[in-house]
Amino acid sequence: MKNELYWNELNAEIIGCHKCERLVAWREKVALEKRRMFFDQEYWGKPVPGFGDHAAQLLIVGLAPGAHGANRTGRMFTGDASGEFLYRALHKVGLANQPNSIKLDDGLKLNRTYISAVCRCAPPDNKPTKQEIQNCVPYLHRELQALNLKVIVALGRIAFEQIIAYFDMPSETIFRHGAEYAISGTSITLIVSYHPSRQNTQTGRLTEEMFDRIWRRVLEIMEEGSNK
Repeated sequence: MKNELYWNELNAEIIGCHKCERLVAWREKVALEKRRMFFDQEYWGKPVPGFGDHAAQLLIVGLAPGAHGANRTGRMFTGDASGEFLYRALHKVGLANQPNSIKLDDGLKLNRTYISAVCRCAPPDNKPTKQEIQNCVPYLHRELQALNLKVIVALGRIAFEQIIAYFDMPSETIFRHGAEYAISGTSITLIVSYHPSRQNTQTGRLTEEMFDRIWRRVLEIMEEGSNK
């Protein structure tokens, strides 16, 4: 496990990143123009670092900050519907101390869990380009190298694809909600989930029970590891 200096330096590098001209322009434009309901708030408007327990056994990987969620609050999955869906589920199994995620200083703490993303800047239409992903994913790789993990949960196809590429997993590793894969050469289990986006949750593609089953299984694996 890396020390606090490592994490402080990594997060400072992430926050100061200007590698992707299109994303820099977009995140700053959104932060300046704001959404009407948040007009009196100061937007973060910078890349968003990972968040959670540096002694985590579980890593949750999403796609990117929401334009008016993490790009506004400065913390992953905070301030939007996706985050409310996620943290409510984590709270049920004891991986978060509260079921909501409103703002940076709302007291939310994660237990044995770290949350990150493939891209650290909010992309237009939630669609980063291949080059933007390539520019940003090395930050995720450094987090993977620093954490002593038992489980990785990939939220959505892009997160899944980046995890299987990092670990050079075989081609038969397919994206399917609830799929579970042992990562060769490690003691890590990869679990696949649909992303808790509003599009998925409001259409019923991802229900609360489907999502809850993911986290109950995660907890089983973590507890199996601790009892060995």
